[in-house]
Amino acid sequence: MKIKSLLLLFTLLFPSVILSAQTQIQLTVDVSKPIANIQPTMWGIFFEDINFAADGGIYAEMVKNRSFEFDEPLMGWIQPNSDRHSLNENSGIATVIMEGQGPNNHFIRIEVNNSDGYELINEGFRSMGVKADNTYNLSFNARNLSGGITKINFQLIDQNGQSIGETCVSPNAEEWKTYEKSLTTDVTEEKARLILTFEGTGVIEMDMISLFPEDTWMGRPKGLRKDLVQLLADLDPGFLRFPGGCIVEGRTLDKRYQWKKTIGNIEDREMIINRWNTEFAHRLTPDYFQSFGLGFFEYFQLAEDLGAEPLPILSCGMACQFNTGELVPMDELDPYVQDAFDLIEFANGQVTTHWGKKRAEMGHPQPFNLKYIGIGNEQWGPDYFDRLKVFTNAIKAKYPDIIIVSGTGPFPDGEYFEYAKKELKIMNAEIVDEHYYRPPEWFLENADRYNSYDRDSYKIFAGEYAAQSVAIASPDNKNNWQCALSEAAYLTGLERNADVVYLTSYAPLFAHVDGWQWTPDLIWFDNLTSYGTPNYYVQKLFSTNRGTKLVPVTFDAQPLIGQYDVYASSVFDENSNEIIVKVVNSGSADKSVNISLKGAKKIKKEGVWHLLNSQELTAVNSIENPMEIAPIEKQFAIKGKKLSLTLPPYSLSVIKLAED
Repeated sequence: MKIKSLLLLFTLLFPSVILSAQTQIQLTVDVSKPIANIQPTMWGIFFEDINFAADGGIYAEMVKNRSFEFDEPLMGWIQPNSDRHSLNENSGIATVIMEGQGPNNHFIRIEVNNSDGYELINEGFRSMGVKADNTYNLSFNARNLSGGITKINFQLIDQNGQSIGETCVSPNAEEWKTYEKSLTTDVTEEKARLILTFEGTGVIEMDMISLFPEDTWMGRPKGLRKDLVQLLADLDPGFLRFPGGCIVEGRTLDKRYQWKKTIGNIEDREMIINRWNTEFAHRLTPDYFQSFGLGFFEYFQLAEDLGAEPLPILSCGMACQFNTGELVPMDELDPYVQDAFDLIEFANGQVTTHWGKKRAEMGHPQPFNLKYIGIGNEQWGPDYFDRLKVFTNAIKAKYPDIIIVSGTGPFPDGEYFEYAKKELKIMNAEIVDEHYYRPPEWFLENADRYNSYDRDSYKIFAGEYAAQSVAIASPDNKNNWQCALSEAAYLTGLERNADVVYLTSYAPLFAHVDGWQWTPDLIWFDNLTSYGTPNYYVQKLFSTNRGTKLVPVTFDAQPLIGQYDVYASSVFDENSNEIIVKVVNSGSADKSVNISLKGAKKIKKEGVWHLLNSQELTAVNSIENPMEIAPIEKQFAIKGKKLSLTLPPYSLSVIKLAED
């Protein structure tokens, strides 16, 4: 008896030792007992304009402050003397003029005094990335007031000031006119700049000076950066949440995201400062603005391109509570509710409606088929729920089929969270957004978070998750393998509870290597290239192997949730007749796993094994080594309905078995 007690204690303290010496993990996948449908929205994308994700990122505009609307109107522009030539300081001057009270009411006036060749340089968003033999499309508005400016030369220059592509325009109109030209680059350069050189003397005014690659996503003029969208498309996302989280709220209500100001002609969209510009002392970015060239129409269009459900989030009349917490009085909330009505009409209305007509005028007469709308982001407390009830009652009265997404605040536990749970249950909320920014250990320990969840309560949107290697908002956080592996374990728990978890997305999505404010992030990029992090490949393996039915996978008749450091979930795909088993080995030793298939038809003799692993928990991907941690695929033989695998340490395995 004493020996048995000691053996039990040793097993509890050192399970991996006992496992490797004596035990194999016996898993049973029962295809005959589906638990729930896997929602098409199960794995999706959260987009926020943080870390230069929009301007300077997915929105392919290369000219910073193209319309001179920044708070410092010439920010991004360099006047002579430049570092390229020693020019006469009196060759000319550029000043920004404001005309009228509408949006985009600034333009630049250039006075050229002599024939030395006045120059104006745009530095781009942390410079400009150009590729050899690629075409770049230039456009601008100008009026040649004096008629004395005979030509404007446009050159892309490298870091040494050498021209790598050029074109010229002869401005011939005294009234505002749009000019368009293209240029082709000779070499690839990550840190290029655009230089304008003026010939002749006199006064000319210019606005909306713009440069885009011709090779954009879907070939759309003035569109999106192709490589970044392709990384999103490769995730096969079920939804696209936009335009973000805290950016929806704004530091003040005046600076909140207002969707109506982001549609229509880009020249008429009202630029505002990005709320992340000076949010963090460790990464001040006072040149971070929102031109809204990527606006709500483009978000809906992107969702359509990706085959994803659009999920817009709207202000509930509360500024960010981490900043001012400014509130709209309850009796002044009607315009905010009307914004929600108008957005639904913009997305779904016929062309005979006011907002449906505006959508059609932008080139999309067919509705976008909006099904979801989010009210508020990370708000908490009674003020949020007072406002949420107004929105919910109004929207449901007019659009009963629209599904409303609400939130529990910024944390997955604590006082705010518990209060929100109580209020949301009383409201009969439909889908509720929960956020998880926690250490890797939290994700491992909470992989059973929804096992005992009330099945009669609201459904879950795991709207923002990301393991933090150091601490929330720390600039030292890394997208390392330890974080990604812990997320993989947690995702098996979300998948195992697919009857209550309907949507899931990592956050934030994008980060420019020279312009970030927040870490970690799913996808990193510079001016030329981009890469997915280990966290990206974890989500990709889940999202591209989502299946249609959740089926049980058990160990000793129980879910496998960390026993012997192993986590598992399983689905069946009715479209491909495949059984898909996801298994995470979070331990430092090999694990022998035997899988028995119950209720399955005859299985093909060869299976597919997608393996993502690294022996180094601190390993990361990078611009220099983007595939340091990436999935490998291999085939393996199957006999009957049983198979045996050895899971490497620190690994995620996705095992696909097809019925014959």
